[in-house]
Amino acid sequence: MSLSDEYAAVKKHGGVIDLADRVKLSFTGNDRIRYLNGQLTAKLTGANGVQPACVTTAKGKLCADVFVGTWPAAVIVDADAEVSATLLPRLEKYIVADDVVIEDITLHAAIIHCLGVAPEQIKDLTFMPGYPVSRLGHPGIDLFPPWRDDLAPVWEKLTARFPVISAELAELLRIEAGIPGWGFELDENTLPAEAGLDRTHVDFHKGCYIGQEVISRVKSVGHVNRSLRGFLSQNGEPLPPKARIFSPESPEKDWGTITSSCFSFSLNRPIALGFLRRGAPESGLLAAPEGLRDRAVPILVQPLPFIR
Repeated sequence: MSLSDEYAAVKKHGGVIDLADRVKLSFTGNDRIRYLNGQLTAKLTGANGVQPACVTTAKGKLCADVFVGTWPAAVIVDADAEVSATLLPRLEKYIVADDVVIEDITLHAAIIHCLGVAPEQIKDLTFMPGYPVSRLGHPGIDLFPPWRDDLAPVWEKLTARFPVISAELAELLRIEAGIPGWGFELDENTLPAEAGLDRTHVDFHKGCYIGQEVISRVKSVGHVNRSLRGFLSQNGEPLPPKARIFSPESPEKDWGTITSSCFSFSLNRPIALGFLRRGAPESGLLAAPEGLRDRAVPILVQPLPFIR
């Protein structure tokens, strides 16, 4: 099946994706909620559910953007595979006398995300509860089979009814929805507000956590030096990642960078995510690979998400 056919099928019927490649950490112990509230930008109340959050440094920069699943006996934090070597040490770092046990259960735990699927569409397919959450910019449901050994029969039932979302399609949907991705828009030098995560991942009314002072200060200042934006190719030419954004009036000055790009079947043209510096012009911009400004593509700055 072509990517365009996959896209059309998921848009029409919804789809399912196995989040096997994400790192998954289990938190148990009586102090797990209190401890995690001191580490995450979101507020955990102990109620069952899934919510986005950030793990940050004392300087307010990202260690990871995560999803937090709260269960009666444990909390499961999942994140992009690229932070598998750094996230566990970061979250272990501040445990002193807390009753908290962290275990890497990546190889054993399973999470299935059902995109664009209503709870009543799957209630006859699985015994487990589904938790509503938006992972790719659209309403969805997370399912948690107890272990990967229990996944096969559930996966077989789900994929008989819904299309499978490939990694390529997931990336396209992510970009259309304006969702920043680790290794593209997000890294250890990113402030949550630069990528818009302050609107979805940060609770500004909760108690103290690592990095709170800086994140709150950024909010009080009211701006950051760069911000995540959407870009549309005006002439239909691709917008390659790492392309520099500049103005023809001052071609020697970079105003930003393209970070992710794809061809949008809904908009029928190439689109991209990237960062634009504060004070940059909002029109008349060009994007070109480093050293190839003669191949510049005219771009339009677009509000995010591209597709609602």
